[in-house]
Amino acid sequence: MEDVVKTTDLRKSFKSKKGAVEAVRGVDMRIGKGEVFGFLGPNGAGKTTTLRMLSTLLPIDTGEATVAGFDVQKQPYEVRCRVGYVSQAGGGDRLSTGREDLLLQGRLYGMSARDASARADELIADLDLVEFAERRVMTFSGGQRRRLDIALGIMHKPDVLFLDEPTTGLDPQNRANLWELIRRLSGSGTTIFLTTHYLEEADALSHRLAIMDHGLIVAEGTSRELKQQIAADSVIVSFKDDGATNAKAIPLFQQQPFVRDITEEGDHLRLYVDDGVAALPQLLRLMDNEGCALKNITLSEPTLDDVFLRHTGRSLRDAGPNGSGQGA
Repeated sequence: MEDVVKTTDLRKSFKSKKGAVEAVRGVDMRIGKGEVFGFLGPNGAGKTTTLRMLSTLLPIDTGEATVAGFDVQKQPYEVRCRVGYVSQAGGGDRLSTGREDLLLQGRLYGMSARDASARADELIADLDLVEFAERRVMTFSGGQRRRLDIALGIMHKPDVLFLDEPTTGLDPQNRANLWELIRRLSGSGTTIFLTTHYLEEADALSHRLAIMDHGLIVAEGTSRELKQQIAADSVIVSFKDDGATNAKAIPLFQQQPFVRDITEEGDHLRLYVDDGVAALPQLLRLMDNEGCALKNITLSEPTLDDVFLRHTGRSLRDAGPNGSGQGA
């Protein structure tokens, strides 16, 4: 498969009062034509910094990157002509109408007035903008503005589309519509670079995924491959004394041959076991024999959140847009 996005030892640092902060610490990646590449990580992991470097919005400190066949550092104009970028902040002119923003975007990318108008009509229909496309953007709701942002990003039919949290603020119907649009774009050959905090979105859309933490890619592969790396069921145990029994229970669980790993998450424990169905009755007997007053116990097969938790020490749900920090 042709590499449409390729990086080698990509790095970026920022100055702070305490010295240089390494936001991206040597990222290697290859993304093929028409691939949806999901980019996951907690806030501050370096996702948005990586995305902004690839889209020429931030200079690269060291390393190499090519996008759509062009060197990001040496040929930024050629890269910009071939990419679309939908940021978390959005980009529409608030004083213009939605249609005017789309027409301007098309003209800025060299489209004729006729082609820009036809493309705007197409996107207004596809993204359900018909009812408000003639209104000023400043009157749009958050979800309406987000749909316009997506339309602006694909107005010129880019080879590579960078989507930074694209469905934040969308209702379920419009999120489903956007998913379908992303699949159509991918099917037509557009490469999609997607950052998201929605597990089901990453799972449903991405051909491959990468998890970034502290400026490094700590895991990469298909969703199935990443889950298979866990290769264990997850048992979550909580006690009636809100975690006070954890110190007693952890060494007991560690002695069991079927328990692969244990993580403490607040007031409950997460155990990775070979066979959850077989492990449950053994765990219940063990806790009963030791007088551990059980509050709740649940069993689940490996999920993308389990993968994320294993590699970053945090749940992706806890690391979402409502968590602390920014998505740097």
